[in-house]
Amino acid sequence: MGDKQKRDHQDEAAVLGLPSKKLRPPGVRSVGWALVQAARLHRARTGDRLAKLGLFAGQEQVVQALAAAGTMTMGDLAALLRVRPPTASKTVTRLAALGIVERRAESGDGRVVRVQLTETGRAKAEAIERIQEEVEAELLDHLDKTDRRRLRKLLRKAARGLAEAAGASGQTTEADAEIEAEDEAEALAT
Repeated sequence: MGDKQKRDHQDEAAVLGLPSKKLRPPGVRSVGWALVQAARLHRARTGDRLAKLGLFAGQEQVVQALAAAGTMTMGDLAALLRVRPPTASKTVTRLAALGIVERRAESGDGRVVRVQLTETGRAKAEAIERIQEEVEAELLDHLDKTDRRRLRKLLRKAARGLAEAAGASGQTTEADAEIEAEDEAEALAT
């Protein structure tokens, strides 16, 4: 834009009562803003693909957790997903209505409910795995191996800091520890 165009643009903005500077989104320089924007885009890309499977964003996490663990109690599932038990229960109820999971009361203690995937659920888990690989590839396409490892490590560290601030520290899972150990070993090897 030339000097005359800039002045004309500033004059028009003043007449309309608008700021003459180029507007920026609030918090554009903050890490949190960038993280939220990336998460929204990631969620949208994933959500579009999940909709084709008849699922909503968030439900895939339950399906993938059960695919990895086999059978889980509702409490264990909630802890793994870092959500409150009622949140996990609602999602499981919806997935059960779709025939993706089944719930069974523990023999001897009806208060303990175990959840597992159905045959339909196992097929959905495989499709979800492919979706996650596709979106992950899109997310990381412009990062080299070192940047990918560094990003994962920094995000985990930031999540731990927020969890501690919220009083939810100590929720690191075995999988988190394994991934961190793998990242350290990989970093030493390069």
